Amino acid sequence: MPTTTIPIPASAVPTRSPLIGWLAVVSVMLGIFSIVTAEILPIGLLTSIGSDFDISDGAAGLMMTTPGILAAIAAPTVTVATGRLDRRLMLCALMLLLAVANFLAAAAPAYWVMMISRVLVGLVIGGFWSIGAGLAVRLVRTERVGTATAVIFSAVPLGSVLGVPAGTLIGHLAGWRTAFVVMGVMTVGVFLALIALVPPLPAVQVTRLKVLGDLFRSAGVRVGLVLTFLIVLAHFGTYTYVTPFLQQVTRVSPGLITTFLLAYGVAGIVGNFIAGVTVTRSLRATFVVGGCMLAGATLLLPVLGGGDLGAIVLLIVWGLAYGAVPVCSQTWFSTSAPHAPEAASILFTSSFQATIAIGALLGGVVVDAASPSTVMVLGGAIATLMVLTAILPMSSPR
Repeated sequence: MPTTTIPIPASAVPTRSPLIGWLAVVSVMLGIFSIVTAEILPIGLLTSIGSDFDISDGAAGLMMTTPGILAAIAAPTVTVATGRLDRRLMLCALMLLLAVANFLAAAAPAYWVMMISRVLVGLVIGGFWSIGAGLAVRLVRTERVGTATAVIFSAVPLGSVLGVPAGTLIGHLAGWRTAFVVMGVMTVGVFLALIALVPPLPAVQVTRLKVLGDLFRSAGVRVGLVLTFLIVLAHFGTYTYVTPFLQQVTRVSPGLITTFLLAYGVAGIVGNFIAGVTVTRSLRATFVVGGCMLAGATLLLPVLGGGDLGAIVLLIVWGLAYGAVPVCSQTWFSTSAPHAPEAASILFTSSFQATIAIGALLGGVVVDAASPSTVMVLGGAIATLMVLTAILPMSSPR
């Protein structure tokens, strides 16, 4: 059995209007948007933060590595350890912790303090995501659960593709510390929305660690782990250092970098919605096309990215490709383990976050030892390997 059922007293589930239920869904979505944005915020501010603390771009990349590692660990452990606690209480506590992390980053007098804040971000990511992703069924009527789930998951591409350009713009106009202050204020707002709009949610299921282990017996799950590892490694090993590339190779001004990243972000949103339609027709083909586009964009950037036009066109292609990645990866896991959706979601979160950490770390080593262009080429090669793996006949779960 994947879960243990805990009875819910009738008094613990208040009768609420559909409008309030949808507002609760939106508040959970904003919570996930906040944690995704907080996680990737340093990407657009990497050089500025590194300069302030007198560290290299590669060392600054640890701001991406640390949350990924902690989130990968926190996703299963927090879910199991707090399985009997009220989910509303957990969401609010985690969002408050995220606000503390953002304000701590804004005030950090030294890089080690910044890294403490990134540890806290990682704990929040793993805990909030594993709890919040499956709450739609408890917030709206049964016939609306699918739509509510889509709303909650829309926070992933929105946070991923809008967080970096927004943070870069604020950092350019008012300094990188102001970007973290704004993030902290927004997080406090989400915390208040969760308190006001989400009803008490006594625990109804406890996921056991044994179920997570059992998932590895599925060939589809194992292939999904390999594909996710390769494509996320290729993306975050390169995208973490896209700002140094644009500054050193394309020679884009700080103000124009925001425009470039915004173009990437808009393309990512489009790619997410396109993938949401095409995965229902052919999951493997969607994954392969996304991998090909990501490989092509990163491999060509050192060749064509020396000029503004070539760089922005390739960033748009890259954004379209990456917008499809979370949709494809998550769908792959859920299709491979339809009997244990919560466990599949935890595995998706852990594998994704662990690979973000590894990608940012390895990319940092390469960028310090060689150059941003070398990072792009290696990322493209890894994305190509992912495509070759995905086209194997036995690779697809359907």
